[in-house]
Amino acid sequence: MFRPAALFIGLRYTRAKTRNNFISFISLVSMIGIALGVMVLVTVLSVMNGFDREIKKRVFTMVPPMTVSSASGYVENWAEVQKLLMSYPSITATAPFVTGEVLINFGGSVQPALITGLLPDESKKVSAVSEKVVSGKFTDLKPHEFGIILGQNLANRLGANLGDKVTLVTSKVVLSPMGVFPQSKRFTIVGLFHAGGGFGFDAGLGFIHLGDAQTLFGLGKNVSGLHVNMKDVYGAPRLAQLLRTELTPTANISTWTDQFGEFFHAVQLEKTIMFFILMLIVAVAAFNLVSTLVMVVNDKQSDIAILRTFGATPGMIMNIFIIQGGLVGVFGTLLGIIGGVLLASNVTDIVNWIEHVFRVQFLSSSVYFVNYLPSEVKIGDIVTISIASLVLSLVATLYPAFRAAKMNPVESLRYE
Repeated sequence: MFRPAALFIGLRYTRAKTRNNFISFISLVSMIGIALGVMVLVTVLSVMNGFDREIKKRVFTMVPPMTVSSASGYVENWAEVQKLLMSYPSITATAPFVTGEVLINFGGSVQPALITGLLPDESKKVSAVSEKVVSGKFTDLKPHEFGIILGQNLANRLGANLGDKVTLVTSKVVLSPMGVFPQSKRFTIVGLFHAGGGFGFDAGLGFIHLGDAQTLFGLGKNVSGLHVNMKDVYGAPRLAQLLRTELTPTANISTWTDQFGEFFHAVQLEKTIMFFILMLIVAVAAFNLVSTLVMVVNDKQSDIAILRTFGATPGMIMNIFIIQGGLVGVFGTLLGIIGGVLLASNVTDIVNWIEHVFRVQFLSSSVYFVNYLPSEVKIGDIVTISIASLVLSLVATLYPAFRAAKMNPVESLRYE
């Protein structure tokens, strides 16, 4: 079977023993270094992908993809707006809401909070807040019963528990024979929710029924706006741009990217920076090939001279050593990818085992939004890492290969 001479000799040199065992050792170290660098890179990027996925998933649980409100602070003809929104095929559901800032008083303890009034059955179509309720039920929010569901951390700060009555004080004032007082209303805690740390959802949010919120904030039949869900949450900015041309100039349209876009952009930037930093490990290991191949070239001087006398061109000699060094890079990259995928796929279980055995907790749910180490291996990352590693390995072979090609056969055979 015909095989190109440069490829055949390059493969033979890769398998053949050298007269200097140190050369074989350095070659093995280079391969292992590339494999370890690639494995670490795959694992770290997969963990960052996992965090990005989990944080987005949990943000979308608490925050609808889009919110339509009004500059006036309330929407009068919200049923008409709702009908217009539902005419878009990409929009799957809408739900009215009322929101406002209050002070919550319980037993002399006062905490600020953002209260959202909603319809329990309708809100399930635009967010998954109900899934985060750990005590009570979301459907316990009923009109005119003035029940409230608080974040667990907020309830802890107040020292309140399920069934306790808290007083919500708004900025709206009412006149009475005794003077001017802020409007307030007593609510019964019917549930607690826990969304995890990180964005402060547990520490500053509360949910009540839409009708109770309209009463509390004096909006009558009006609402603060509409929460919107859609088929493609990542297409929210484009849809918002389109809606701005359809709705009145006073309409305010905000998306999840307006609130959290900078955060996720920072996460993506960190991933990019981490890629280049960890790629330096691969680069150092790859450029060990330079010293390895330089020693191989010195070891094979007589072989190179004989090949030149038999008519081998400088280009052929150069290709021999590029193939030899490239194979080290290929095997190192392949081993690193296999090891990285295996480690990344099992890193969650490994960390959980370490926490169980040593009785430690690396990510506390009271501090971090994600309380475990998630991982998501992406094919795009694998391809990028593989290409970068192979390119670095090939670049590292150029100088030794060029040096071998320029070797003078007469000088090499002088003392043979």
